[in-house]
Amino acid sequence: MKFDEIIEIGIDDLERLYIKPKKEKFTLIYRTATEVHWDNEKQFLYSPKPKDWTYLDWYKHIVKVARKECNCELLINEYTIFSNISNQLKIAIKEL
Repeated sequence: MKFDEIIEIGIDDLERLYIKPKKEKFTLIYRTATEVHWDNEKQFLYSPKPKDWTYLDWYKHIVKVARKECNCELLINEYTIFSNISNQLKIAIKEL
């Protein structure tokens, strides 16, 4: 199992949740057919705009897919930046 730090978690202008890892690249994650995608330009994993799921659901799903399908544990730390994230969501993510 590989481990990587999450340097940023945010919601972009298209209302997608994104997770930016420090080192790992997930260019082939689309092959998992899990609705988790990789933005090669911005170097982050992202979800579709939420419909039935919450942003917390999508966060959990993205890190689970990275762990199970890509053998990479994504970890937050005290340096992780939260961009355009409500305080409530930030607390919920940190509590996981």
